[in-house]
Amino acid sequence: MAATQKIIVLRFSAMGDVAMAASVLHEFSAQNPNTEIIMVSRAAFKPFFDRIPNLIFHPIEPKTVHKGIDGLYKLYQELRSYKPSAIADLHDNLRSRAISTFFRLTGTEIRRIDKGRAEKKRLTRNNNKVFKPLRKTIERYADVFRELGFSIKLSYKLDKSQQEIPVNAQNLFINKTTKKIGISPFAQHVYKVYALEKMEAVIASLSGLGYELFIFGGGKTEQATAENWAKRYKNAYNLIGNFNLTEELAIISNLDLMLSMDSSGMHMASLVGVSVVSIWGPTHPYAGFLGYGQLESDCIQIDHPNRPNSIYGNKPCLCGVENCIDLIRPETIVDKIKEKLNG
Repeated sequence: MAATQKIIVLRFSAMGDVAMAASVLHEFSAQNPNTEIIMVSRAAFKPFFDRIPNLIFHPIEPKTVHKGIDGLYKLYQELRSYKPSAIADLHDNLRSRAISTFFRLTGTEIRRIDKGRAEKKRLTRNNNKVFKPLRKTIERYADVFRELGFSIKLSYKLDKSQQEIPVNAQNLFINKTTKKIGISPFAQHVYKVYALEKMEAVIASLSGLGYELFIFGGGKTEQATAENWAKRYKNAYNLIGNFNLTEELAIISNLDLMLSMDSSGMHMASLVGVSVVSIWGPTHPYAGFLGYGQLESDCIQIDHPNRPNSIYGNKPCLCGVENCIDLIRPETIVDKIKEKLNG
C-alpha cells in the first residue's frame, strides 16, 4: 500500500484495550511517518493519542449522536469525508462491523483483528486446558496493519517520556529524593481486584518504607477508599477525582514504578514508559494482555491448575475457597517492589 494513504482505525473500548492500541500506533506512526491515521474511539480516551504524529482523533458518541444503526450510519458519513484508503478494525464488535460494512460497499479495503477466540477458550477451559502463551494482543493489532500492506515491527521497549508535571500536582513532587510509586488497585471486574484490606497492608508497608504513593482509579466508591488511605498513611495521595486523564498520564510519566492489577493502569504506564509490577488472579499474561513493554517476571501470580479461567476477568476464580488473587501475600508484593526500585 502506498505510504501516503489515510487509514481509519476502529477501537472503541475498553480503556485498557484502547491504551494498548495507542502503544501500537506510536510504533506504527514512527515507522510509517507519511501515513495519516484517523483514530475512532470514545472521546474520553483522546489523551492516549495526543502525542502521536499524523493522527486525527475522531470521537464516537455511542449513547447519543452515534446510537443505533442510524447513528452508526451518521458516523460512517463523518468518516467518509476523510476519504480513507483502508479500515483497520481493531475491535471486531457489532458497531465496528457495521461501520466496516458501510465502507466495504464503497470498495474500501477492510482488515479485522483475529481475536483468537478458539485458542483463548482452550487456555481457560477447565478440562484439557492448553496452557501456553498466546499471541500478544498488541501483535494481533499490528497484524491488521500488516495485512493492509504496511510494515510495522514492535520494539517492546518502554519509551520513558517524562512530561511536565501538571501545575495542580507540583506540590506532590517537591521531594526529589524519594521514590514515587503509582498504585492502581481497582479494575472494571471485581475478580481482578486484590482484596482491599490486603492492598491496604501493601500501602501501609510501602508508606513505612518512606516511598511516596499516588493512588489512581475512578468513581465515587474508589475515590472514598483512596481518600481514606491517603488520610491514614504518610506520603499517600489520592488522585481520583482531582485530575483529568491527560494530567494523570503526565503524573505517571514522572513516577518510578506503577503497581497495578491486570487493568488500564498497567497500560497507561506502558504508554509513558513506566515499569509495572502487576497482580493477576483468574486472568493470566498468557492470554496476551500484558502491558506493552512490561515483563512477565514482574507479574505476581500463583501457580494453580485452574488458572486462568477467564480472559477478561469477568468470571469468578475457580481455585478453591479463597480467590487465587488473594492467595498472594502482601509481603510478596512489597518485596518485589523493593527489588525493582533498589536492584
